[in-house]
Amino acid sequence: MTIWTVVALAVGLVCLVAGAELLVRGAASVATRLGIAPVIIGLTVVAFGTSAPELAVSVSAGFGGEGEVAFGNVAGSNIVNILLILGGSAVIGTLAVSQRIIRLDIPLLIGASLLALVLSLDNEIGRLDGAILFAGIVTYTWWLIRTGRNERSEVLEEYDDAVDQLEVEILDKPLPVQIALIVVGLGILVAGSQLLVGSATDIAEAFGVSDLVIGLTVVAVGTSLPELATSFLASMRGQRDIAVGNVVGSNLFNLMCVLGLTGIVSPNAVPVADSSLQVDIPVMVAATIVLLPIIWKRFEIRRWEGLVLMAFYALYVTFLILDSSDSGAVNIVRPIALIAAPLVLLGFTLAAVQARKDRHAAAALTSP
Repeated sequence: MTIWTVVALAVGLVCLVAGAELLVRGAASVATRLGIAPVIIGLTVVAFGTSAPELAVSVSAGFGGEGEVAFGNVAGSNIVNILLILGGSAVIGTLAVSQRIIRLDIPLLIGASLLALVLSLDNEIGRLDGAILFAGIVTYTWWLIRTGRNERSEVLEEYDDAVDQLEVEILDKPLPVQIALIVVGLGILVAGSQLLVGSATDIAEAFGVSDLVIGLTVVAVGTSLPELATSFLASMRGQRDIAVGNVVGSNLFNLMCVLGLTGIVSPNAVPVADSSLQVDIPVMVAATIVLLPIIWKRFEIRRWEGLVLMAFYALYVTFLILDSSDSGAVNIVRPIALIAAPLVLLGFTLAAVQARKDRHAAAALTSP
């Protein structure tokens, strides 16, 4: 490890913050100017752009014959996005979630996750599987853009405060300048994530950290750093629909575009290990499903719920490390996870059902 490694780490962190700031500002201003809800921008431009590292890593791995790396990158990134990034964003500030996210986008994400599970049951993602997934992202993007233009009145009413702030800052700038902010922000984000991953890996190796731990932490989280930086900045700036839309859109992009393209371009089918079918994909699907009852209660993700999501990510990583190192402690962690996860899901579901009953009862009392 040299002084340049430390410098690269610091520069990478600065690039992440600066790139996320430019991206959020540019995306919010373009959404307002075009009359498109920021949640739509978060689900498309921001989400797809911040998934560029996953796309680059997975497609490159597919070309190189390292299909397991490609599949693991997608599944691992989706788990990180929901449990760590969305959870952390909620801890920063309670995330208000638009009803279209809970009605449309999260159910679509659950469907895409289950589709990926079904397609991988034969332990591979072939060209036909990849084509099916990629057709899904093309259709989804077209539908988002078409429906997003019809929400102008809702945008102007729901985002008055954001519009006022943007008018002072960059709303009056030409549209090309606003689009340039998005492009430059994405470029800085990707460059920053690469610097941070490379330098953090060098530092970890210098301290004798195993390749396994590096892969499960630095590399897995590293390709999700743009999502992390963007969602955290969006949460702190009050653009919380962008924060949530970024995660949901990124996960859809990872499953349908990244995994789909990787399956199409790989010389051979993308192999799916039994361990992924037994652990990683079920965790990814469960993490996605649990968002429904969490958000359904009050159309928001509260700080304590974000802490619960982050705690489950810590439990997941702990299990992977212990399992891969053949530690006897995994026999303690496994039953804890198998008992705690269903109980938490059941608790959130019961709370969501009760909250819906309360809303209906309140509506009945206020109706003439």
